[in-house]
Amino acid sequence: MQNEHTPMGEGAANTVDAVVEKVQEVSSAVADKATQVGQAAVQKAVEVKDAAVAKAVEVKDAVVKKAGEVKAAAAKRVSAAKKAVKKAVAGKKKAAKKAAPAKAAKKAAKKAAKKVAKKVAKVAKKARPAKKAAKKAAKKVARKVAKAAKAVKRPAKKAAAKKKTAKKAARRKGRR
Repeated sequence: MQNEHTPMGEGAANTVDAVVEKVQEVSSAVADKATQVGQAAVQKAVEVKDAAVAKAVEVKDAVVKKAGEVKAAAAKRVSAAKKAVKKAVAGKKKAAKKAAPAKAAKKAAKKAAKKVAKKVAKVAKKARPAKKAAKKAAKKVARKVAKAAKAVKRPAKKAAAKKKTAKKAARRKGRR
């Protein structure tokens, strides 16, 4: 049953053709599946990134709001301290005028100034942690956004590599 075109025989040639066709179908199915998986991974990564960005914006807004509240509270304390100092200085000045010579007035003014300096330092010290927390939260948000962007790129690269490998395998099987 040999003919001039197929030295191995008609039956064997048909079998080889069927095997080659089946290999091509399988490799095509593998490539299609890899494409689907890659697209699903990219879609999921985009969803994750969007969620991370939304959370980051939410956190940033909360931090900004809290920082504003802390700043307002610190400003109130500073203004209250200023008023208290003005009262104290005014009272000391009156007492100094009535009671004693210039030396006593000078001493009272120094004491009042020290008191003011202490109160201002105290208020400034209380405002520091809020500022630090705001900076820390902003850095954390930036770090999470960068991580999410990196995560988006990674699955797409993996899917492309899988697709490339599947195509390569299909070509090799087609040559045999």
